[in-house]
Amino acid sequence: MSKSSKSRMPDRINVGVSIYIRKGEQSLWENGIFQNCLYLVMLLKRSPRVKNTYLVTGGGDGGPEDAKRFLQDSPVPLIDMETATSKLDVMIEMSAQLNREWSVKFRERGGKIITMRVGNDYVIDIERMVFNLQHALLISGAPYDEVWTLPEYEKSCAPYFQTLFRAPVKLMPHLWSPIVLDREAAKLPEGQTFGYQPGRRRWRVGIFEPNVCMVKTSYIPMLSCEVAHRENPDMLERVWAFNTFKLKDHAAFSGFANSLDYVRHGLGNFEGRFPFAQIVPSHVDAVVSHQWENPQNYVYYEALHGGYPLIHNSHLIDDTGYRYHDFDCEEGGRALVRAFAEHDENLQSYRATASKFLRKLDPESEENVRIYTEAIESVYART
Repeated sequence: MSKSSKSRMPDRINVGVSIYIRKGEQSLWENGIFQNCLYLVMLLKRSPRVKNTYLVTGGGDGGPEDAKRFLQDSPVPLIDMETATSKLDVMIEMSAQLNREWSVKFRERGGKIITMRVGNDYVIDIERMVFNLQHALLISGAPYDEVWTLPEYEKSCAPYFQTLFRAPVKLMPHLWSPIVLDREAAKLPEGQTFGYQPGRRRWRVGIFEPNVCMVKTSYIPMLSCEVAHRENPDMLERVWAFNTFKLKDHAAFSGFANSLDYVRHGLGNFEGRFPFAQIVPSHVDAVVSHQWENPQNYVYYEALHGGYPLIHNSHLIDDTGYRYHDFDCEEGGRALVRAFAEHDENLQSYRATASKFLRKLDPESEENVRIYTEAIESVYART
């Protein structure tokens, strides 16, 4: 096959998205990247240039059998790497990093490889090197035709990716659908409903930052709750800091937490990780969040979908929620106080604004399908 015939895009192509599968239990709620894979294949199924779409199992020690329960509602079939070699025209590296040897052979037979980076790899990689943690991104030398990433990483990661992967970088729309959230909410016990319930005299606040990397931690949200509590000691019923269970016995974190009035007044709880739809109906009225160079997050979308007041510092979610800026926990506290005063009265307009924004994220929207389809076409056109 000549080089030119290799590069010519067929009328319709077969596309795979890599997903990390290990033996044992896995959940779509473990991290955002699994849901990223799901939303991307939902979109690709709608593309007029895509004939078939697959999830490709790789990276871990599990295979399609291990993934059956984990991905029982997948809209596309699962195949292994060996099958992908002969079946696919385009491989999108997402959850599982591709082997260099496989990548070279795949491209030699005319396949295109796109790596989609949906985490703040620059910060993650630096932290793991500095603190001698288990590696994340490996620079394997695998060849890529293009790097896709999200608008939230334009400043911190796009040049990093372009230099490391020796391939052009393109910013792609973030995708989200309530499908996973709604399925989880349907499992709630009788009497529990997902969605904000107005009329409570005091609010229960939820903080959901993962605390595994400096880009999303509980520190600023906890301080914002402290500011709000100092201003109105009768406003908060409870502050639930999820994903902090492993931190609560750490001397530095414990000292920080115990310096806060709301903690000393018995209003603070430090818990593990739970699916958002599972824990919010019974424990949370408002969500307080913080990010550093990571302003597009699924927990924002989940809160907005449920009409919950979202106190945030993101510039990429339009006019939704109650925004404060940067690391300003004082402004964050004031935003929480304002939300408490206004949210019930403005709930209908809040929901309308949130719905308008969330529609832009729909993987099956005509606009998003067009953008991703044209991005694949441009890979072929450039080569």
